[in-house]
Amino acid sequence: MDENIQQDINVLIKRRFEELNELKILGFEPFAYSYDVNSNAEDIKKNFNEDEKHVVKIAGRIMAIRRMGKASFAHIQDHTGRIQIYLRKDDIGDSYNAFKLLDIGDIIGIEGFVFKTKTGEISVHTTSMTLLSKTLRPLPIAKETVDEQGNKVIHDQFADKELRYRQRYVDLVVNSEIQETFLQRSRIISSMRNFLDSSGYIEVETPVLQPLYGGAAAKPFTTHHNALDTTLYLRIADELYLKRLIVGGFNGVYEISKDFRNEGMDRTHNPEFTMMELYVPYKDYEWMMQYVEKMIHHICTGVFGTLDFEYEERKINFNSPWQRVSMVDALMEKTGLDILTAQVDELKAMANKLGVDIKGLEAKGKLIDEIFSAVVQPELIQPTFVVDYPLELSPLAKKHRSKAGLVERFEGYVAGREICNAFSELNDPVDQRERFEGQVKAREEGDEEAHQIDEDFIRALEYGMPPTAGLGIGIDRLVMLLTNQSSIRDVIFFPQMKPEVK
Repeated sequence: MDENIQQDINVLIKRRFEELNELKILGFEPFAYSYDVNSNAEDIKKNFNEDEKHVVKIAGRIMAIRRMGKASFAHIQDHTGRIQIYLRKDDIGDSYNAFKLLDIGDIIGIEGFVFKTKTGEISVHTTSMTLLSKTLRPLPIAKETVDEQGNKVIHDQFADKELRYRQRYVDLVVNSEIQETFLQRSRIISSMRNFLDSSGYIEVETPVLQPLYGGAAAKPFTTHHNALDTTLYLRIADELYLKRLIVGGFNGVYEISKDFRNEGMDRTHNPEFTMMELYVPYKDYEWMMQYVEKMIHHICTGVFGTLDFEYEERKINFNSPWQRVSMVDALMEKTGLDILTAQVDELKAMANKLGVDIKGLEAKGKLIDEIFSAVVQPELIQPTFVVDYPLELSPLAKKHRSKAGLVERFEGYVAGREICNAFSELNDPVDQRERFEGQVKAREEGDEEAHQIDEDFIRALEYGMPPTAGLGIGIDRLVMLLTNQSSIRDVIFFPQMKPEVK
């Protein structure tokens, strides 16, 4: 921060502490315990009737002040928006002396009657005022001016992205439109949960701390449990525990959970993220594709009232059916290689020719995945299911019933971003053990993201798991897409950040 700006802020903070002391001397409690509210800014405006004297009690944060001797106007902001209030010394007595010591950002409660000013603005004529919280730091309130050409110019806007992520509490106050993104996030999750519940599936909870990690190709966070004197891992996925519940006889289970992966951070990755995983017995990946289409349709129409969206200046339509593309065919079209028969050296040569970074990658599956991500994925703009993946990429998916070397798996892509992943789940314990052993070999060859052998999970499969369809949806990415946010940090209240430098 500029040194002069910091000095100005320090002066303002010093003045606010002085005002705090003056308020106490005057006998005003600067930090109240409670306040009975019976209305809000939005309802007051919506229900205004000039023929009725409507008395209200509201509370909010002061966002603008215009003092005029023994009377003042101010705007306060609550969770629904802003409303103007009018205060006179003759009406509120000694409280007006307290009001003169208040600043933008302070939180007050007022009681009064609703009226319309001469300029036509619905306002509250204050008959009593209570100080609820005196702020000791100034809000970075933007100021608007109009230049000689009539253009609106905004000064001192709280726009620094890193500062906004670090101080989300300030961001939500001064950039109130940000609240709408998070309200939409909540509605999206609620709509998804409603859809799953109405299908008869049960929401469950599985361990966050796990003795073995699995269900995805990712690096875990590691911790230690002192009482058990054992290493534990923050879960990277819920899959293996949820499938144990299918073994136990549930007719469909899902979990909306926080998962953790100790990996890099970028526009679509945060080390802590939200995932919905669903497992339904007696179904397969074909059924699950249709279910995903119905779920997204339900969310889009229920929350937003439309199937048409704009994301980063691209028009997206969620009408069914979504396009289906074979991974093998898509890569054949882009590279001329049949990935089922291509050798590792051929894949490396193709990656180098295409300028794909494959540094440190040796496994065939990893090479295929990197090439696909570079040359196919960016072109999947409209909702698309990429289907039938190579066996090497999917150690938990069932082998394709008619195509050798493939598994029954799909991923959903929109606007070049993966939003979901699903399988016909592998329920053969012998095959599962062989896949896990293959993963152990991959780990020995340097693949740090390869699965471990989970003996208890194999034991569960040995008791018998019915044919099952499984699905994982990245909640954060879905919210990004439907709210037109380009970074995952814009849809997570408190994204992970580098330690703040003092």
